[in-house]
Amino acid sequence: MTIILGIDPGSRITGYGVIAVERHRVTHIDDGCIRLGSGAFDERLVHLFDELSAVIARHQPQEAAIEKVFMNRNADSALKLGHARGVGMVCASKAGLGVSEYAATLIKQTVVGRGHADKAQVQHMVKVLLELDYTPPTDAADALATAICHAHMRDGIARLAFAGARA
Repeated sequence: MTIILGIDPGSRITGYGVIAVERHRVTHIDDGCIRLGSGAFDERLVHLFDELSAVIARHQPQEAAIEKVFMNRNADSALKLGHARGVGMVCASKAGLGVSEYAATLIKQTVVGRGHADKAQVQHMVKVLLELDYTPPTDAADALATAICHAHMRDGIARLAFAGARA
């Protein structure tokens, strides 16, 4: 069994999702939103680091996946998102986890079947795929979708590597 941490970085709210993968079965372990408040930006990043570190310590994942930054119309927002993303990557790397990065369109394509799906569609499919009895908040659903995408991609990459080794 492999435990995967998915991270949906944000400068105000960062979602996280933890899943277990065994063979082709994906099961839900935990999800949530880390609310960073409205203090100084550097203090919010420290809070994010501490909270993500606690999630990692609690669940002991072996792998992590994070959404890639997309360029928004507002460069300042994109830079802040990049800082939060960097904190997530450092947390995971410091814990010895490999960190895989995925574009939002690939995550949505993998989970919903459409690369430009809206947040409600992602929430619905995450709820269905993980057999949840509740609809996770959008940021947590995006993080769970990132972890699910990684679970599917890592299986495909492993099969390709195995086929290449046999050739």
